[in-house]
Amino acid sequence: TLINKVSDAIGGWFKPYQLKRMAKAEAEAEIIKTESQIQVTDIKQRALYRFMSEESRKQENIESITSKAIPLLSESAIPQDMDDDWITNFFDKCRIISDDEMQIIWANILAGEANSPGSFSKRTVNSLNSIDKYDASCFTKLCSFCWKESDGSIFPIIYDYEDAVYADSDLKYNHIMHLEGIGLILYDNFSDFIISSEVEELHLSYFGKMVNLNLKNLSDNNFCLGNVIMTQIGRELAKICQPIQVDDFYEYTISKWSNQNIILSSPLDITK
Repeated sequence: TLINKVSDAIGGWFKPYQLKRMAKAEAEAEIIKTESQIQVTDIKQRALYRFMSEESRKQENIESITSKAIPLLSESAIPQDMDDDWITNFFDKCRIISDDEMQIIWANILAGEANSPGSFSKRTVNSLNSIDKYDASCFTKLCSFCWKESDGSIFPIIYDYEDAVYADSDLKYNHIMHLEGIGLILYDNFSDFIISSEVEELHLSYFGKMVNLNLKNLSDNNFCLGNVIMTQIGRELAKICQPIQVDDFYEYTISKWSNQNIILSSPLDITK
């Protein structure tokens, strides 16, 4: 269904078991070369071959990303509900991505949108087009310090990047500033970001370890998140990020929250 949806949206480039291959493009170029030797000049021929070669590489990138996305689909995926304009924009941006690691990121976006249409905005897709491997590495490093709410919301907890728990994991000031510069986070060195919760209790987890925070003792249920928050683009990309658990960060955060006069219930291990 995903292949058919993609094919309909971008002009029939995909058909099951009949994806275009480089060999076909080369054969077409050879036919054109033979038929046009008299009619076109040498420079036009070179332009034509360059065009065919570039389009073949773009086609391979599109097919590779789609192939990588298929195993990531959930049983409840509804690719038929994906917006055609979203798909067209997605492949317009990803067709130049040839690096295997970056293709995996794009494949996760495609699969995530197929699993739950509307999960990733065009703005996020367009921003991803300018993200390189260094950007992705910095963002993954930051996501290692993210907690997750029971509703699936993800947010980083960065109270002081100079603390050992951050420094030992090589999260540095320049990484934070770089992520702010590319629009994935907001950073405030002088004050903490605050989340005002409508409920008196938050259910949070970090790599399978869950804790309940009682906010009754806080003014207006205002919960201090630290110096960093994610932008909308950052929050959407965090859904597909695969960070590594940081040793002692769970205990570090619990200690910080205890100092905020938040009553903690007994932690409970849950499935990640």
